[in-house]
Amino acid sequence: MAEETQKPEAAAAPAPAEEVVVEKESEQEAAPEKPADAVVEDKPAEAVEEEPKVEAKDTKVTESASFKEETNIAGELPDPQKKALDELKQLIQEALNKHEFTSPPAKDKDKPAPEEKKEEDQPATSAAETEVKVETEAPAPVEVKEEEKADPPVEAPAPVEVKEEEKADPPVEATAPETVVETEVVEKVSAADDDGAKTVEAIEESVVAVTTPPPAEKPEEEASSSLKPEEVAQSEEKPQEAEVPPPPPQEVSIWGIPLLADERSDVILLKFLRARDFKVKDAFTMIKNTVIWRKEFGVDGLLDEELGNELEKVVFMHGFDKEGHPVCYNVYGEFQNKELYQNTFADEEKRSKFLRWRIQFLEKSIRKLDFSPNGISTIVQVNDLKNSPGPGKRELRQATNQALQLLQDNYPEFVAKQVFINVPWWYLAFNMMISPFLTQRTKSKFVFASPAKSSDILFRYIAPEQVPVQYGGLSRDGEQEFTVADAATEVTIKPATKHSVEFPVTEKSTVVWEVRVVGWDVNYGAEFVPTAEDGYTVIVSKTRKVGPADETVMSNSFKTGEPGKIVLTIDNQTTKKKKLVYRSKAKPYSE
Repeated sequence: MAEETQKPEAAAAPAPAEEVVVEKESEQEAAPEKPADAVVEDKPAEAVEEEPKVEAKDTKVTESASFKEETNIAGELPDPQKKALDELKQLIQEALNKHEFTSPPAKDKDKPAPEEKKEEDQPATSAAETEVKVETEAPAPVEVKEEEKADPPVEAPAPVEVKEEEKADPPVEATAPETVVETEVVEKVSAADDDGAKTVEAIEESVVAVTTPPPAEKPEEEASSSLKPEEVAQSEEKPQEAEVPPPPPQEVSIWGIPLLADERSDVILLKFLRARDFKVKDAFTMIKNTVIWRKEFGVDGLLDEELGNELEKVVFMHGFDKEGHPVCYNVYGEFQNKELYQNTFADEEKRSKFLRWRIQFLEKSIRKLDFSPNGISTIVQVNDLKNSPGPGKRELRQATNQALQLLQDNYPEFVAKQVFINVPWWYLAFNMMISPFLTQRTKSKFVFASPAKSSDILFRYIAPEQVPVQYGGLSRDGEQEFTVADAATEVTIKPATKHSVEFPVTEKSTVVWEVRVVGWDVNYGAEFVPTAEDGYTVIVSKTRKVGPADETVMSNSFKTGEPGKIVLTIDNQTTKKKKLVYRSKAKPYSE
């Protein structure tokens, strides 16, 4: 990728540490450490101040909203964009008819043939011309010799007449009867050879013959007749050439979708147009280069290659955001593992393998997208910069730059949002330096969050049940009581306050729940309170202090045969706000 407009970064106001900013390409350039990030799209990166730019956050939310409003339905596009799409389709159709999407060598083969034919045509015509020239030139020297021989017996006027005739010859030759002159002169020369001498009268006859038009017409007819066979041959060859290329228009597909087929094709073309600000020629060039690159890189065959799973913890897909976009996580801190780093970036061969693995991963992810006009055809990138190797890692920087260049050139508009979490201060500073050079569309796609705000920012775009547990969510691997289909509730607990959560129980059932406080450092307890006044409260979980290093998610259950409620109590005695996430369900049972 790609390479553009404001987009998906809709966000609530608070989080000062984050700012919607950069687009794919920008991020790519800005962050050498995120090869996977700039996926698609498309250009530089930007950073924003955390607290000073609260107003900027509001505008960013607006920008992300406007970006989301962009439609992929051709009929709903503004007239200028609709016109650009039609023009692009026309250019592509012409290119497909001419097989212009083939590799360069194929084009070279097509070109030489016509050139050779042209060369063949030229020699034929030049041969005729040379014959005429030779014949016309031949008489001149012959006449001169005859004049010399005739000089003694003939008076001076004769040669004068010859000169005049010679002067007249050029215009005559220019007119057309040159061929007549050639034939007549040749005959006269042969006669002169037989006689061994020639008189001025012969010269005069040749002059008269030159001026006579009838003989000129005959030679023209002869010349034309001599050329006709060649012209006919050429005309026959031309139709044959036209019949050879007519193989049906070239079939070209990207990500399994033909360039010109149906509404899905329009969605693909709109990505390239938006990446180039709807400049048709630029978008067409980008598509053409992408098709050629895919053939040279062997993208289609790459899907079936076995490239190992050493990097499965570095880049992985997990869940969806609140708008239905697949979410891709890029964990750069994994490269702190020296062995993994060396096995991935130590030399050019290993970096090339990493690049192929990254492209393969992206291609497989894209094939799962829905390219229908109302479908989801973009992804959300979450880039975890915790413990990320700094810019001093030359090998990582080289691999990242190479990957970003390919992604922004060949995967336009595939990133709906770029979310950077656990962002170190130096990264924000770097992005602030390049932000003035970024477009508004680019800036609208990026969100940055400091370590303290990372979970809050993720929850802004991704539901807690979809967020991996290591990032503050409830989603875990393996069989669990709950799935992503079981929605969770978010609550913010103010400093020095106590918050209670109640799960009502109306019949004999087993109540199951999950609860989590991001960062914990609070007191937690659970009890069952029966509805009957004479009932006894049952302590399900004794109140205790839960620290940050304790269980990330507290899971529990309680079986009861009478109506009542489960009450969870979270006591936040710190001076910081806490994010509480929980969900529950009751499963009826029979004795």
